[in-house]
Amino acid sequence: MIRPSLSLLSAFLLAAFVLHACRPSVPPVDQNGVMTQAVQTAFASIRQTQAASQPASTRTPEPVPVASRTPPTLPPVFTTTALNPLDTPHTYIRDTCQYLRDRWNPANATPGTVVMIIMFHSISEGAVDQPYQISAADFRRLLNDLKEQGFEAIHTRQLADFMERNARIPPRSVLLLVDDRHHAEYFNTHFRPFYERWGWPVVNAYIAKDERPDLWQENAALEAEGWVDHQAHGVIHNVNIVPGSSEEFMLSELQGAIANIQKYFGKTPIAYIWPGGGFTPRAVQLARQVGYRLGFTINPRGPVMYNWVPLADVTDSARPYFLAEGAVEDPLMVLPRYTDTAAGDHIDTVRIIGQEAAAYAEQNKRTELEYYNIVCAPTYGPIP
Repeated sequence: MIRPSLSLLSAFLLAAFVLHACRPSVPPVDQNGVMTQAVQTAFASIRQTQAASQPASTRTPEPVPVASRTPPTLPPVFTTTALNPLDTPHTYIRDTCQYLRDRWNPANATPGTVVMIIMFHSISEGAVDQPYQISAADFRRLLNDLKEQGFEAIHTRQLADFMERNARIPPRSVLLLVDDRHHAEYFNTHFRPFYERWGWPVVNAYIAKDERPDLWQENAALEAEGWVDHQAHGVIHNVNIVPGSSEEFMLSELQGAIANIQKYFGKTPIAYIWPGGGFTPRAVQLARQVGYRLGFTINPRGPVMYNWVPLADVTDSARPYFLAEGAVEDPLMVLPRYTDTAAGDHIDTVRIIGQEAAAYAEQNKRTELEYYNIVCAPTYGPIP
């Protein structure tokens, strides 16, 4: 900082005095006023000199008044009459600003993007005589109907990225999820034609018991090809997790599946398909602790969308076999699945829910973006 020079100040004062002394005789004036004016003029000149010599980047800007803006009230969560009244949408993104940023980022999935998850077990070329068994003809019809309605198959990591941060996937997506161990022939016969024709992958909930090296070898070859995506389905598998299950047992199922899939397939599973649909709040917590990102039930509640999973908060007497998932408070670990035999009847429902959600989002887009710009942008930056 440049300090006022005493010599410069003295020079101003002397000049003022000489000029005053040399003036023609006039009526007396206020000498104190003259001197005060001279001093003020001198200091003003010094301040102007200092300001001119100070770098522009270090000058203190004058405050600019900013009018405060009141953020609008955000709309409620999208709902639809297409679901069972007891199956209500649950959200899981706690950070509203992050949710809105991911929702409206043009590089991400568009609002209304919907995923239909379908559970398969046995596909029969002959008579259908077992629960959750579908005929080969009905299976092929189902996949062709999905394609005609604009659906595309995705794999587990795509679903996880979409559910967690709205990563882009096809607007109508389907996850084909086969439970239990199968020989390679099962996949080659039923699913490979659709992979070769459309590039559709299939997910296998693999029972990871360390036995049957023939099955491990056959499935490892499929995994290496990249179109069969193996995920965890327990180790013992036929003993469901129930409220009385010990933590030791639950961890042995959760961690044992990870260890054996890593050993034989060279990958770490990110999804746990609950054997028999059995889970508890504690089991879900443990699944998260050991690294799972997704979990799947056997409950056909409906499709899923980003930050939107239909779950039940109470037990339904009309559907006593489906555990209520709401109390778990982690929707991503209890995702619903349609059964293969009934999925064809729900394709239109899934498509309609996606359309309704897209329209609802567009209706509220201005409000959500205004809220983001007022509340979130100062911290999160503008939406790309």
